[in-house]
Amino acid sequence: MTTEDVLDHHLDAFVAQDLDGIMEDYADDSFVVTPMGTFRGLDEIEELFAGLFEEFARPGTDITLDQQTVEGDWAYIVWHAETQENVYEYCTDTFEIRGGEIRKQTFAGKITPKE
Repeated sequence: MTTEDVLDHHLDAFVAQDLDGIMEDYADDSFVVTPMGTFRGLDEIEELFAGLFEEFARPGTDITLDQQTVEGDWAYIVWHAETQENVYEYCTDTFEIRGGEIRKQTFAGKITPKE
């Protein structure tokens, strides 16, 4: 699978709230770095996405992909979203994808809780 294939699968699985599909994209030794901490290995990454899916599965959620760039083993996305709980004004993810799996991922974003 190409970097773009893995990224497309990952994005489709996120929109579908498919936790098993999301986890297919990661290797045993993958890690995800976020402002909330670093999530290492499949168990911690699964816990991260399970929590995200709880929020993003609620009615009224809107998510938009603004930019997608793929260069070799690297993919970069910019997106924004609104959930019942938060406004995700500007968010980015960067992925290192090798051997058909996400090896490393970073996330950053401007997230404002709704009151």
